[in-house]
Amino acid sequence: MESKKEFFLECYKLGIIKFGRFTLKSGIESPFYVDLRPLASDPKILKNLANYLLEMLPLDNFDLICGVPYAALPMATAMSLESYIPLIIKRKEAKSYGTKKLIEGIYQKGQNCLLVEDVITSGKSLLETIPEIEQEDLKVSDIVVVLDREQGGKQLLESKGYRVHTLFNISEVCDILQETGELSDEEVKRIQDFLQGNHIQFEEETRSSYEQKLQTTQHSVSKKLLETALAKKSNLIASADVTTTQELLELAEKVGPHIIALKTHIDIISDFDYEKTITPLKAIAAKHQFLLMEDRKFADIGNTQELQFTSGVFKITDWADFVTSQVIGGFESLDCFHNVGVVAIVGMSSKGALTTASYREEALKVALSHPNVIGGVSQNKIPEDLLLFTPGVNLADSGDGKGQQYNTPEHVFKTLHTDFIIVGRGIYKSDNPEASAITYKTEGWNAYINSLEKKAIQG
Repeated sequence: MESKKEFFLECYKLGIIKFGRFTLKSGIESPFYVDLRPLASDPKILKNLANYLLEMLPLDNFDLICGVPYAALPMATAMSLESYIPLIIKRKEAKSYGTKKLIEGIYQKGQNCLLVEDVITSGKSLLETIPEIEQEDLKVSDIVVVLDREQGGKQLLESKGYRVHTLFNISEVCDILQETGELSDEEVKRIQDFLQGNHIQFEEETRSSYEQKLQTTQHSVSKKLLETALAKKSNLIASADVTTTQELLELAEKVGPHIIALKTHIDIISDFDYEKTITPLKAIAAKHQFLLMEDRKFADIGNTQELQFTSGVFKITDWADFVTSQVIGGFESLDCFHNVGVVAIVGMSSKGALTTASYREEALKVALSHPNVIGGVSQNKIPEDLLLFTPGVNLADSGDGKGQQYNTPEHVFKTLHTDFIIVGRGIYKSDNPEASAITYKTEGWNAYINSLEKKAIQG
């Protein structure tokens, strides 16, 4: 294989870098423009490129290779063929039909994935790609890049703990082209001046604090939830998926000091009796200052939902502070929930759930416009006008074998900007529910505090 310098000059003949005056997507005028897509049209160059990139890497560290769409996809494919490391493909967005997957290919949770990028400028596209891959419970520690424009992206990613391997940078390229007479001294000086004055700064997307949300929220239940969270320094909702009154009350007593709400499925209590079940439960909630959330997931026409809410043996309207409801019945189906908050089911955490992107879009329209709705249950970001309740949070497991997909507190606060975490089996199945509740309370609160850090990033 020829030298690295000779290899670059072969690539340069394909027109991958142009010099002059070019307006970039950001609106900045640049003295050079990079487009590495022509490399995919020369099989020999693509093969050699793959080997150069592989030579820089500790290959034993990686189980998978993934190219950032779209220009890096052929490069990642060539690297996979040369190294025999399996390839996965990331879509720019999941399709609304078929399997609806964002990541295609065969992989196992916990595997380490090498990311391949053609050009790095601000690093923003990689910061958007990495969480989507990690959402599949894959690990990303290394990124390999063909060309670094030297505008801060490499430093940004390295500051976040990623190892970034670059084959060329623009200064090195200019030196080669100046030496071979392709660039004049004046052109090189203009490029150097541009690089010194154009490190891209962008502000990481941040979320509102509980104090900020308290200033804008109108619903009394929202206010009470936020006030409770601040008073107890907790954003933990414990899910009480137990089947007897004794289990329910014992769990409530143990975890009560550490939670902001207890989520019930009251219809699974086999020995339910209003006076023996609800009356003491309300007393425990008052004693430990937490709210009661009945996860009924109402899903019917308004009249039927009103009867389910107010009548029958459970009389949910008499004791629940807030309830969950599907919005499949439309806007008016939510009118019956007087004096409580409604958490709309925007998306579910179970694998294969039918809450597709188009459904979530329509559900959010209803949730945002209805005065009874205080928030949504979702595995995706939702508008900050709504409180986000994220289920399926667990510190230890990636799933339960029954379709339930778990997220860590760090992930849901950092990536989804969640407001409250809902933890079930991680607490009520624990040998020591109180100790587990304390752990989740601490982890959840720390993750929330960390997600508030707002800083301008050089990238």
